[in-house]
Amino acid sequence: MTNIAKKKFSKQLISWLLEEDHKPKEGPYHKAEPHRKHPWWQVMCLTGVDYFSTLGYQPGIAALAAGALSPLATLVLVVLTLFGALPIYRRVAGKSPHGEGSIAMLENLLPWWQGKLFVLCLLGFVATDFIITITLSAADATAHIIENPLIPSMLHHQQIAITLVLVALLGAVFLRGFREAIGIAVLLVGVYLFLNFIVISFGLLQLFNHPSLITDWQTTLFQQHSNPLKMIGIALWVFPKLALGLSGFETGVTVMPLVQGNNEISGHPKGRIRNTHKLLTTAAGIMSFFLLTSSLVTTLLIPVAEFQTGGKANGRALAYLAHQYLGDTFGTIYDLSTISILWFAGASAMAGLLNIVPRYLPRYGMAPTWTRAARPLVLVFITIAFVVTILFKADVEAQGGAYATGVLVLMTSAAVAVTLSVHRQRSKRGELAFGLITLLFLYTTIINIIERPEGIRIAGFFISAIILTSLVSRVWRSTELRVERIEFDEKARQFITEQSRGEIRLIANRLNAGDVQEYFLKEKEVREDNHIPSSDPILFLEVMVADASEFADVITVEGVEVGDYRILRAESAAVPNAIAALLLYIRDQTGKIPHVYFGWVEGNPIQYLLRFILFGEGDIPVVTREVLRKAETDPERRPGIHVGG
Repeated sequence: MTNIAKKKFSKQLISWLLEEDHKPKEGPYHKAEPHRKHPWWQVMCLTGVDYFSTLGYQPGIAALAAGALSPLATLVLVVLTLFGALPIYRRVAGKSPHGEGSIAMLENLLPWWQGKLFVLCLLGFVATDFIITITLSAADATAHIIENPLIPSMLHHQQIAITLVLVALLGAVFLRGFREAIGIAVLLVGVYLFLNFIVISFGLLQLFNHPSLITDWQTTLFQQHSNPLKMIGIALWVFPKLALGLSGFETGVTVMPLVQGNNEISGHPKGRIRNTHKLLTTAAGIMSFFLLTSSLVTTLLIPVAEFQTGGKANGRALAYLAHQYLGDTFGTIYDLSTISILWFAGASAMAGLLNIVPRYLPRYGMAPTWTRAARPLVLVFITIAFVVTILFKADVEAQGGAYATGVLVLMTSAAVAVTLSVHRQRSKRGELAFGLITLLFLYTTIINIIERPEGIRIAGFFISAIILTSLVSRVWRSTELRVERIEFDEKARQFITEQSRGEIRLIANRLNAGDVQEYFLKEKEVREDNHIPSSDPILFLEVMVADASEFADVITVEGVEVGDYRILRAESAAVPNAIAALLLYIRDQTGKIPHVYFGWVEGNPIQYLLRFILFGEGDIPVVTREVLRKAETDPERRPGIHVGG
């Protein structure tokens, strides 16, 4: 391949990868894109491919964690679902009707860099949750494939290879251009729940016809745990291991923009919120029924040895019952349904990642601009999923701790956000209720971390990687213009119009007293240092730092008069970037090259560099010049920077 052909191929590849970067996207980080709305029950199926698909492995994990106490521990989980997670996320839905989720609630509660770093940590847990959803679901789909009796024996020891193929296929779907297929989700969820209902109903029938199974189970319980209070205590202790059954709530509020509502008002769409409440409540009710009944039939009907690693029910308890009691034909149909929904659960997780990363990181300046495009992100996430699959050897049980950690931390953060929100409303009863729920989630999270520390290690890796790459990106992008738009008030426009009759000269000034004496002395100093004739009119330009942790903002310029002095005042996250953007704006509006005058600063340049990165100030003239150099490549059209003193 010639150099010309290689360059052409590289250009086409980059263009294809960044194709969606030029399309409008949903969310506050970019222009809003109207989505086709759907009835709430259809959107519930979209979230359900993640939530309901956990039935593929949840009963087996519960049996391994709690043994004969699995139904009781599952009951504790159901109580926490209905009276803990559900009320929390109904509140979150009311506070974030545009899909921001609980992270945005906490972001608004914590200003400046604390809020940004806290969000980055939460994004680490989001990455843990969603990446492990992809790998764990694919691994469990693989378990259903290789355990099917119709599958050739040569595939029985190829868990890692098959899982990698499934993950690669998922990536291929998104690289081709995935759109949230509500219709496919409805079909998959409908068929899957129907087949599970058949299997569980047949299992309950077996228990009804063979009451000795229940008697034997009760005998085992009292032999192992003679005291009922002790049973409850142990169930409370082990139920954090069952936390996978809580997944799906965060996704439920993230997809709120897809929910159809009546008489929508863009600021506060009450119909959408009401229908999302129906979505969350119905999903929690359905899942609670299936969690309880599946735990009961699998615990009582499946031999304990089959749940262990290498057993036929490991990671596929309900599939084991489908084959055992309903035959291999029905079992194969059940396997195909389970494989499909587990694979599509990975698609739901990928869609969540592609939604949440551009929502925060580019807005913070903590990710390259190409992260607004889906395809490069897909390649990054699929590569990470490959690494996780290989490290965990495509083992469902081994990944359960990391998955539960991600889910529980997000749910705990949502509980904290809701509790703080209720506290601000001065509702003592609500504060007490949600405070108790928060403590329960906090307890569950801590126990899960203690019992399965690999989850926090994985989350720690993601958090470290996100914070490190984010800070590097922030520094790398610090000399961009970082301005969304500029707005001048009427008086400021008048000042610019009058100034444009001659040379446009602006004196950069740090506002102190703001009186006539300050401006008199500053003008005298600058005119003497730069030999500006007293007959030439000047304007003062003052930029105050607002929140230096923000990256891009809207600059509103106000015209102010102090005595005979005219001042342009503005606020921005970074002074040099704002000055550069204002100079370019004035040039484009007037057709004249403006000149700005600074005084030298004294001190350590490294110290000023850090001040610029963290506090938006620093060595302002030098950085302003660099921002202008990057923004305007033609030196003839570049505003003039003058430094005197």
